[in-house]
Amino acid sequence: MGEKVVAGRFDLSDRQHYRDKLRQCLTGLERLLEERRFDRPRNLLGLEIELNLAGADGMPRMLNGQVLERIASRDFQTELAMFNLEVNIAPHRLEGRVFDQLGEELRTSLAYADRKAGEVDAGIVMIGILPTLDRDDLVSSNLSEVDRYALLNEQIVAARGEDFTLDIDGVERLTCTSKSIAPEAACTSVQLHLQVTPGRFADVWNAAQAVAAAQIAVGANSPFLFGRELWRESRPPLFQQSTDTRPPELQAQGVRPRTWFGERWITSAYDLFEENLRYFPALLPICDDENPLEVLDAGGTPTLAELVLHNGTVYRWNRPVYDIADGVPHLRVENRVLPAGPTVTDVIANAAFYYGVVRALAEESRPVWTRMPFEAAAANFDAACKDGIDARLLWPRRGRHGAMAEVDAVSLVRDELLPLAEVGLDAWGVEPADRDFYLGVIEERCRRRTNGASWQAATFHRALESGLGRDAALAATTRRYRELMLRGEPVHTWPVGLPEPVPAV
Repeated sequence: MGEKVVAGRFDLSDRQHYRDKLRQCLTGLERLLEERRFDRPRNLLGLEIELNLAGADGMPRMLNGQVLERIASRDFQTELAMFNLEVNIAPHRLEGRVFDQLGEELRTSLAYADRKAGEVDAGIVMIGILPTLDRDDLVSSNLSEVDRYALLNEQIVAARGEDFTLDIDGVERLTCTSKSIAPEAACTSVQLHLQVTPGRFADVWNAAQAVAAAQIAVGANSPFLFGRELWRESRPPLFQQSTDTRPPELQAQGVRPRTWFGERWITSAYDLFEENLRYFPALLPICDDENPLEVLDAGGTPTLAELVLHNGTVYRWNRPVYDIADGVPHLRVENRVLPAGPTVTDVIANAAFYYGVVRALAEESRPVWTRMPFEAAAANFDAACKDGIDARLLWPRRGRHGAMAEVDAVSLVRDELLPLAEVGLDAWGVEPADRDFYLGVIEERCRRRTNGASWQAATFHRALESGLGRDAALAATTRRYRELMLRGEPVHTWPVGLPEPVPAV
């Protein structure tokens, strides 16, 4: 949803016209697929990271406009709320020392952004949910001053017709209401893009869905919201509930939520775009002047603008992307599962694991999704979000057709998925030094059963035991997190707890 949207009012004819345009776009996509008009394999990956702004006290700072003005780089842009930023890394070819290159670029970009944020007494915090956020921080007046966010909020609120209910039952329980979608802004994530051919799309998407729970288990980093300790990865339930256009009656009828894991394995990218039209009413019925079928008839490449916009308002954890580069259309799988952080090394390790294991799973002779009910993948995703690195997941048993077994997430990752990731990275042509270092980070997390969420929770409880109140403990945990984040050593090496106070002389 990065395109410019001009705020305005919509009437009934706008929605009907938009639906017609969506159908034209879907027909255009179908023709593009049939005519094999898409880009050939280029093995390209892309990376986006959403970030938080916090002060030296660990509290959120509503200053993204001032910080972006100082950064003055097209690599950085606004996100939903004033305490959010997003950094985009240019596409890279998935080969050689690509992960070391990505890490170096990210460190340089984030260090520069952090210096610029420091000019207004703020700093970058790369974390799934900033632990110090309060309900008063997540209100519509703190949404970024960008038309598309105000318009999106207005349309989702209108579609729901009542306050949003947040109800997350984890280690503790949080129940509250919100008059806007602003709580969604608490969720800061990493988005991993992979350009794929139409023929490979379904296998890659299915593989990404199957492995999403393992990604969360080893990468969870969002255990707190509004002073409560919830799920180890609280972003998915928070995101779903804070964008839910369904009042309780529609939920009871089984209407799909706009933040969605999905409900079936697919055979084509077309399946996902078609589902989006069939299940989800338009939120932003904004039409352009292009007739995609006429453009195709003339030998051109349609932008499919309405389809792209609509797709951006359906929040799949693995999202299909249609885009154009140098006049040639292409497809991407956008993996939106992971939280931001804790360090650049951790982010790159998560990426290496994902790109490796997805390639290997997509190329298996008996793919995992032919041996695993989709319902098991969805249940695994919830289990991993709730329990993080301690989750138990369902996975097909080797050599037993149709048999599933429950296994520790760390055992699954260490014994089965990491060896597959190694094979996948070799197939991409990644240098062994890159492969071994970053997959080694994942292996050490499994060995120590430590990730960002477990470190945050353990440090918070240690702070409580030292006599701090809850709010002070969360702020101290956030400050310590940022300190260790800036040092850059991966989270499995972080000492639990706050630094010992320096005795007075």
